[in-house]
Amino acid sequence: MPVPLTAPRDGTPEPVTTPADLDTAIDALAGGVGPVAVDAERASGYRYSQRAYLVQLRRAGAGTVLIDPLPFADLRELSERIGDAEWVLHAASQDLPCLAELELRPQRLFDTELAARLAGFERVGLAALTEQLLGYTLDKHHSAADWSTRPLPETWLAYAALDVELLVPLRDLLAAELDRQGKAGWAEQEFAALAASGAAPPRPRPDPWRRTSGIHRVRGQRALARVRALWYARDAIAARRDAAPGRVLPDSAIVAAADIDPPDERALLAIPGFGGRSVRRLARTWLAALTEARELPADQLPTPPPQEGPPPPHRWAERDPAAAARLGRCRQVVTEVAAANALPPENLISPDHIRRLAWRPPEELSLAAVSAALAGYGARSWQAELLAADLAEALRQP
Repeated sequence: MPVPLTAPRDGTPEPVTTPADLDTAIDALAGGVGPVAVDAERASGYRYSQRAYLVQLRRAGAGTVLIDPLPFADLRELSERIGDAEWVLHAASQDLPCLAELELRPQRLFDTELAARLAGFERVGLAALTEQLLGYTLDKHHSAADWSTRPLPETWLAYAALDVELLVPLRDLLAAELDRQGKAGWAEQEFAALAASGAAPPRPRPDPWRRTSGIHRVRGQRALARVRALWYARDAIAARRDAAPGRVLPDSAIVAAADIDPPDERALLAIPGFGGRSVRRLARTWLAALTEARELPADQLPTPPPQEGPPPPHRWAERDPAAAARLGRCRQVVTEVAAANALPPENLISPDHIRRLAWRPPEELSLAAVSAALAGYGARSWQAELLAADLAEALRQP
């Protein structure tokens, strides 16, 4: 039976909040040995920013360190002192951007979630892996907490410390399993790519307002203009308050107002989502946004966004039947090779790479040309080695 892990073995450390304590913590971590377990806690769903509100580290010889990053401009010195060590993270792509904001950037890393995917584990969450491989259960009910809270409750700090307590032992078991399966080299390439680019912030999306939940129910350019105006009004308020946009005004309220187009405050406040006190206080802001959309010239109304890359696959059969057939054959190749290597298809190759390859294949359908095309999309060499020959054959079929 798995053993519940409820308290850190060395006790729960107090968060580091002063320059003197930070110097002591850095000295301890730099003087430790082996990999460094690293984690960060954000306040997603509560705050507008994705900054880290707690950084947890653990290293043999140093124990666990919890750092409150709010009092410090950055943690550059920590990164410089431990940067040559391997950093062990779980789902590194989620934490690397907020760590980079603090100037914490690994030179080498090991991602236990990605390692588990490559090794063919079906359940790759941290709690599931520690239970399956180490025999301990972790309580994850604080994962969605508001980590911007100060002071942080003792139970939250214990939870945060436990998140890094088992990472290095988990890393060692997963590394051994990858080596046993002959996948250690694949993992090294994936980890190197993460270390090189994972800290980059997400590329800004064109027209981010189009991701409003429920926007598919909005009909007409003028109604879409109302969604856009309300979205940007809400975003400005959320950024100013450092509050999650959905806590300022829910998407459902934006979509409902865009559909109804309320002419005055009474009609606006009758719409579900606009009745709360904080939302009512902003009634003039919402009405001004709706008026702006109502008065917008026709040539400034939203138009369909320009298509980047291939069209959605469900349209291929109509637009280009030959490309649709190529895509089907290429997807079958990915499915078969993934199954043969006990890999999730999405970790074998990005679905976007396959769509691009099938939509506009290279002129010469050779192994070298297909390998070069995959590399140009960002595929790693191990992925091309497994797939390129079969994909070239699939593309050549009539």
